[in-house]
Amino acid sequence: MRDDHQRLLDIPEAMGKIEKYSGGGKTSFENNELIQTWVIYHLQIMGEAASNISDTTKAKYPSIQWRNITGMRNILEHGYFGLDSDVVWSVVENDLALLKANLQS
Repeated sequence: MRDDHQRLLDIPEAMGKIEKYSGGGKTSFENNELIQTWVIYHLQIMGEAASNISDTTKAKYPSIQWRNITGMRNILEHGYFGLDSDVVWSVVENDLALLKANLQS
């Protein structure tokens, strides 16, 4: 069984994988179905990890928006036909850097 430490490591690992293929910018993301799938999959991994981290551990990192990470996972997991690529890209462009900084501190 995976513990909180392992799940916390899953998040920056998934972010690194997103960064690896999102460097081409929004146009590349919008025009490449494989990149979209890759990004969405790793956002789901981040959300799954966040949803399984204990409340005790989450309380140690109050600057991290755990509910938003989990909420995005739920949207991605259950809203396949209603996904808005602009929203997904906004998370990549605006939210991942802040999350990465919060995790590193």
